[in-house]
Amino acid sequence: MREPHPPTLRFLGATDTVTGSRYLVHSQDRRILVDCGLFQGYKRLRDRNRVPFPVSPASLDAVVLTHAHLDHSGYIPALVRDGFQGPVYATAGTTELCKLLLPDSGYLQEEEARYADQRASSAHHPAVPLYTAEDAVRSLNSFRAQEFDAPFKIGGIEVTFVPAGHILGAAQVRLKLGGRTIHFTGDLGRARDPLMYPPRALEPANVLVTESTYGNRIHPAGNPETELGEIITRVAKRQGVIMIAAFAVGRAETVLLYLSRLLAKGAIPSIPVYLNSPMAIDASGMYQRHREEHRLKQHEFEAMYKVAKPVRSPDESKLLNLRGGPMIIISASGMLTGGRILHHLAAYGPDRRNALILSGYQAGGTRGASLAAGGKHVRVYGQEVVIQAEVIQMEGLSAHADTNELVQWMKAAPEAPAMTYVTHGEPDASDALRLRLKHELGWRARVPEHLETVSLDNPR
Repeated sequence: MREPHPPTLRFLGATDTVTGSRYLVHSQDRRILVDCGLFQGYKRLRDRNRVPFPVSPASLDAVVLTHAHLDHSGYIPALVRDGFQGPVYATAGTTELCKLLLPDSGYLQEEEARYADQRASSAHHPAVPLYTAEDAVRSLNSFRAQEFDAPFKIGGIEVTFVPAGHILGAAQVRLKLGGRTIHFTGDLGRARDPLMYPPRALEPANVLVTESTYGNRIHPAGNPETELGEIITRVAKRQGVIMIAAFAVGRAETVLLYLSRLLAKGAIPSIPVYLNSPMAIDASGMYQRHREEHRLKQHEFEAMYKVAKPVRSPDESKLLNLRGGPMIIISASGMLTGGRILHHLAAYGPDRRNALILSGYQAGGTRGASLAAGGKHVRVYGQEVVIQAEVIQMEGLSAHADTNELVQWMKAAPEAPAMTYVTHGEPDASDALRLRLKHELGWRARVPEHLETVSLDNPR
């Protein structure tokens, strides 16, 4: 039996980066991991996925997930493979989405290893995937779906999922232990997101752990639907291909919603639209089953899924690269880190008639971030591709609250936490939000270090 342990919080990820969300809460004889995400972007961060987990996976009692995006859930298959035997608690929506996202992630890990072998670009021979699709499928047996606003116990720790907006199933996580409350924002959605309802207001908490993805930025004031329409009309006139790099869950649906509205108004030309994302196609049923989480009316739902022709098979996907414009292709991944969008980018990126739309945040070190910053070259499966296509980053399509929305959400809290830890952001974004909380709200706030441990009895 374990010795009682004073309550602590250890930051195993999402510090100095916007990826790799992992927080270890240790209280009495329980160890809970809040989020179990992949590090993405810069190689120095991706290398963290390959080092042994900072604590023995077998020593963890449970994992609690805020939502399904891979920077929050994507390491679970490796954790289970390496000895974790406890439950993974998540909302019903997150559980369903992970059944799509995690096996696909395992498949992509294997695909990248195969390409590395073919091009001898790996330090390992043969190249070893971080985990396999089989590992991912096996890990799904650990999931235990929970309802929003229905507290449950892990030993002496009470856990509650609170709506966060952002994507289907996304939650804020509240932990009550020893008379104190620790609140994790997860990824907070926007107050006026066209798809999801706004995040629930912050209730009193002793410690707040907040994301800061847009901690130093404000979303554009313009209408993203109008902007999208203008881009499509412009590129279609020159017979170009519009590639929309969209996260398979959340942003793909938002793009489809805008396209259906634009077509209904006659605001864009009627050109072929292809949804080349099996995950986004499969997610449609989930939005039907969880209608209480989003704003869509039934007629809107039906209209948006009639807009695009679904593309499932790899052969169908390859044929799109021979078709030419004008057409619209919606495909994942949203930051060009993998997936079918890369094949379209290699085919259509060198032609200046075409356009690439980046639908939201681009983490540092990703191909998306490089192109958004003006880069003209990317490596796709070992080959250098020159990008002549028009590149547009539409930050108005982001599903994250911006700095003003984050501050307003916190400002409405009935009382200030004893300490706020600012995480899940690039260093400049996290520090900018910390300064706003200090100077505008008068809150105690700081940016923790990677692998730092803090006391929950006396947070500093």
